[in-house]
Amino acid sequence: MANLEEIIAQMIRNPQDVRFSDLCKVCEHYFGPPRQGGTSHRVYRTPWPGDPRVNLQNKQGKARAYQVRQVLKALAKLELENDSEK
Repeated sequence: MANLEEIIAQMIRNPQDVRFSDLCKVCEHYFGPPRQGGTSHRVYRTPWPGDPRVNLQNKQGKARAYQVRQVLKALAKLELENDSEK
């Protein structure tokens, strides 16, 4: 089982080949449990105002590439906010 750093590295290298369960693991670590789960979609809240959610869809066990890129963008924003607070 891959750790978070390995999963994120895989997401950056090849967003088309990320397992849905791995992407959910990353989102749950950074954004908490999904607001909606148990279906093909999972919705995670992000900590900023505006459109504060990441919506993931399971496509035959894989995450959709554009959703992987959305999560990477959200993680970058989260990291930038954490750096500015220091």
